[in-house]
Amino acid sequence: MTRLNGHYTYLYLVIIAALSWGLIKLTGIDESTRTAIPAHSPDYFSKGYTKWEMSELGTPKSKLVADEMIHYSDDSTTHMAKPIMTFYNDETPPWIIQSETGILSADGKDLLLNGKVYVDRASAEGIRALKIYTFNLRVKPETSYAETNEWAELISLPNWTTGVGMKLVFAQPIHLELLSNVKGNYETK
Repeated sequence: MTRLNGHYTYLYLVIIAALSWGLIKLTGIDESTRTAIPAHSPDYFSKGYTKWEMSELGTPKSKLVADEMIHYSDDSTTHMAKPIMTFYNDETPPWIIQSETGILSADGKDLLLNGKVYVDRASAEGIRALKIYTFNLRVKPETSYAETNEWAELISLPNWTTGVGMKLVFAQPIHLELLSNVKGNYETK
């Protein structure tokens, strides 16, 4: 009789395993019915985002502020709403760039500012104020460089200039170039 009880133990284990498998299929908990996480899904976000970059001397080099920031895990990009990028240097007032939206690359070396973009530099002694209106500006924060293939308007009163395509270096030596269809109105003395 002892030998027969040993076989029943195995039979009970097989029945319990079959019932467990049946319950898993019935409740839908198995791996095949789980919903997949979308490929481009956020892993963290922030309302009110600020990122500072300092120079070798510990002075501010640039600052990036946004109303909202969402980071995506699949490509490590950072998407922003109403970003404002500020470039500081010792020679001129800060350059302030703002747009509707922006995407910062995973390595932080490329910032794509989408939609309407405004670039502003205040006046200072011996320096005229400058305003630039354009669209879809690509910024390289590490090298203080920006460019666009879109229309751009430069206003430094009493002068204004328009053109298609622009390259701009914010650090010394400051360099601004319109690439084609350049037109302007300049005050002569």
